[in-house]
Amino acid sequence: MARGTYTIIAANQTVVAAPTLISVRPGTTCSIEFLRFWCSQAANATSNQQRINVNTKVSAFDTLVGVTPGKTSLLDGISAIVSGTAEAAGTSGINASAQGGGTETVMYEDAFNVLNGWLWVPTPPETLTVNASSASAGHLKFQSTPVALTVWQWGCSFREV
Repeated sequence: MARGTYTIIAANQTVVAAPTLISVRPGTTCSIEFLRFWCSQAANATSNQQRINVNTKVSAFDTLVGVTPGKTSLLDGISAIVSGTAEAAGTSGINASAQGGGTETVMYEDAFNVLNGWLWVPTPPETLTVNASSASAGHLKFQSTPVALTVWQWGCSFREV
């Protein structure tokens, strides 16, 4: 039974190199099912392609800016995921300043034109679920350095199950 649906939103961000944009690592109390990811850039008027992927990562995690997931319904309790900077179990963060050397497994890879933005809404059989007590974190990540590094927005929606 679902416990609630939550969002992580990053706005007006400056990126360095090809960072992990979002990381969510479940704790021991619930699994995480990712329902939607998005990304866009607001300062570039030039058409450029940007590579992006959804992946999982284990050990040797990234250094992030901690972020607390927001509720999507007033009926939901607070998320079991809390703000964290080191991808500890039960934490989430954005915009990695240092990439850890852990193993990444790409679940979905794509490229998008920065003038249009990017949205991935997997159908239920294709959603990414990271199990409770997993050694893995779910990630949204740039696979190449963007041409413009400023004024990026991205986010995800996930369900605690």
